[in-house]
Amino acid sequence: MATKRDYYEALGVAKNATEEDIKKAYRKLAMKFHPDRNQGDAAKGAEEKFKEVKEAYEMLSDSQKRAAYDQYGHAGVDPNMRGGGAGAEGFGGFAEAFGDIFGDMFGQGGGGRGRAGAGRQVYRGGDLSYAMEITLEEAARGKEAQIRIPSWEACEVCHGSGAKPGTSAKTCHTCNGQGSVQMRQGFFSVQQTCPTCHGSGRVIPEPCTNCHGKGQVKKQKTLEVKIPAGIDDGMRIRSVGNGEPGTNGGPAGDLYIEIRVRKHDIFERDGDDLHCQVPVSFITAALGGEIEVPTLAGKAAIDIPEGTQAGKQFRLRGKGVKGVRASYPGDLYCHIAVETPVKLTEYQRKLLRELEESLKKGGAKHSPSGESWTDKLKNLFS
Repeated sequence: MATKRDYYEALGVAKNATEEDIKKAYRKLAMKFHPDRNQGDAAKGAEEKFKEVKEAYEMLSDSQKRAAYDQYGHAGVDPNMRGGGAGAEGFGGFAEAFGDIFGDMFGQGGGGRGRAGAGRQVYRGGDLSYAMEITLEEAARGKEAQIRIPSWEACEVCHGSGAKPGTSAKTCHTCNGQGSVQMRQGFFSVQQTCPTCHGSGRVIPEPCTNCHGKGQVKKQKTLEVKIPAGIDDGMRIRSVGNGEPGTNGGPAGDLYIEIRVRKHDIFERDGDDLHCQVPVSFITAALGGEIEVPTLAGKAAIDIPEGTQAGKQFRLRGKGVKGVRASYPGDLYCHIAVETPVKLTEYQRKLLRELEESLKKGGAKHSPSGESWTDKLKNLFS
């Protein structure tokens, strides 16, 4: 019998190679020497190479076998203990090796990595989403809130076993407790979740009537949530481990709390800045004066200069929102909206007409935009 090559040499990796290096080398060589890619005279040599790299990978990807091999060489590992390893007859060994590759590619990894003999497949629970509506003031200041979310607890009747009291679960006869089966087509073998036990590795002949064999019952629990100051609409808060429970002892998923900031009656938020429309009488806009404007922290005063036009913007520094990641707060922008008086009396109309006549006699100096507007019209129709 020919002497076996060194496993590291067969994979083309150094003895201090990481697990990832070994996996990459194995994938590359397995694809290169697969029988479907080597026909005719090259098929036999490819078959031997394929067996060799598979055996090397099976030994070096297992930490205990690798340690024994590093210490004692080939004598430290017994192929008879591997249950159909490199010595398997025919192409079954090739298909099994490719099952590792396809298992990773199709997401059948998890705690058991999806390989035969690795035990029941462990899956992480799904994530949950919860929409929370808050006010702009709450978003700016932050708050603590309580929410009710679905929770899963061990069934009180079967104590989490899923089986009817007095009975017990049995090993799945389809997968022999592995939780997965191999579907073989020609040279290929793809590992899939067992259709009988759905990956649990066991079946329950008489399910518990309270939990219907799940071992858990759905309830509601109250969760304390801390909303950080400065959070914005659309941001999410992650609550680790409060999602759906995992399968076969896998970790639970997470809960994502999606923030929805309610539309404000006065302010509009743009990043860390706030904007608001401030109505001002045309008398105040013309003569000037001091007005009060709202902020999230109370009231503030701004001076309206004489002759202020509609749309004029006043900036109040630091009166915006301090964002979650900001080191200082944004600003508040007050946009002036000059109000036109309505429902005038005859006397008020008379006064306005007299004012208009007086302004016309003063020429363009009373209408800063009028002269430029007239010039634009002349250019347009000339």
